[in-house]
Amino acid sequence: MNTKNDEENLEYLFRAITSIKNVEECRRFFEDLCTVPELNAMSRRLMVAKLLSENVVYSEIVSRTGTSTATISRVNRSMNYNGNSGYPIIFERLRSEKNKDEMED
Repeated sequence: MNTKNDEENLEYLFRAITSIKNVEECRRFFEDLCTVPELNAMSRRLMVAKLLSENVVYSEIVSRTGTSTATISRVNRSMNYNGNSGYPIIFERLRSEKNKDEMED
């Protein structure tokens, strides 16, 4: 495994993602980049994180997302012990965006 190339590849991916202008561009990019199962897995993990941040219990998360308790535990560990605070940043931005949209309606 070439770590330098992997780092460069990740940097290029992150730059590509931050260049996305709207939801439609994002959808098109990720549908080109990822398989349907990969997209579904990422979207489920994000929803698990959202539900965990809202203090929803594991059994309810399993019921609502179809995700295994092992995946829920992994996301929970990432959020609480070894994460990079990425989830809270995104959740706050999405809440702010939702509030802004509601105020404009």
